[in-house]
Amino acid sequence: MHVRYNNKTMGARTARLIAELNEQRRTVFTVDEASRLMGVTTQRARDLLSKAEKRGLVTRLKPGLFNLVPFERGHDTFHVDNPYLIARALVGEASYFISHGSALELHALTTQPQLAISVSVTRRLHPQFIQGYEFRFIKIDAADVFGLSDFWVTPDQAIKISDPERSIIDGLHQPQHAGGVSEVAKALWIGKGKLKIERLIEYALRLDVGAVIRRLGYLLDLYQMADRQRLEALRIKLTPTYQRLEPLLPNEGAMLARWRIRLNIDPEELLALRHT
Repeated sequence: MHVRYNNKTMGARTARLIAELNEQRRTVFTVDEASRLMGVTTQRARDLLSKAEKRGLVTRLKPGLFNLVPFERGHDTFHVDNPYLIARALVGEASYFISHGSALELHALTTQPQLAISVSVTRRLHPQFIQGYEFRFIKIDAADVFGLSDFWVTPDQAIKISDPERSIIDGLHQPQHAGGVSEVAKALWIGKGKLKIERLIEYALRLDVGAVIRRLGYLLDLYQMADRQRLEALRIKLTPTYQRLEPLLPNEGAMLARWRIRLNIDPEELLALRHT
């Protein structure tokens, strides 16, 4: 038996797959998922998806990963879904969240366009390039999956994303995934009045990374965004070791004893970010 989907002919198995995906409001899927939903072997699913691709029903994003071509696209035979939904599919069953610079961008806390999509995930994955998008995966421990929220990228589909405070903390932890400490500092200032200072401090202490505690304390102090009591909650965790404010720059600049930090970014430069 064959049925028609927006003037595109398909068999009963493919029709069942599309119906199930639409029922689940999913558009990105793997061969294994298609095999399960169609009730056929993996090889048979590959064959059926190859035919579906030729008929313009699905788009192959990469070997083993497909995108359903929406009904409303009419006679179009190629469609790439929202990249964040592709990222969700790439991690499989692992715990994940969109993080670092990508999360800052979604939360409107940065003015710098992100050239790659950063995904924190509890499994090790290599970077991938799919249909013009670069996906970078940051391996984390299960204990570090906290500070998350749902972000609706379509009316029907949500992704996991670090909340604004966690996004700042991750940026201070690994600035290379967020455009550098200066960009994170700008995000902190943009979020002034909206970011919860107690939550920022809580997340920094929970992550328990000395460089993060130093960088957060110094920036909150510089921008006068926290009172003395809150800053002391960070200062009491300091060790005698000094860390660079910006790990991507040389180990030079003044040493600030108050935060055990080397100021390899001019404070005036950071203060000027408030006006950019």
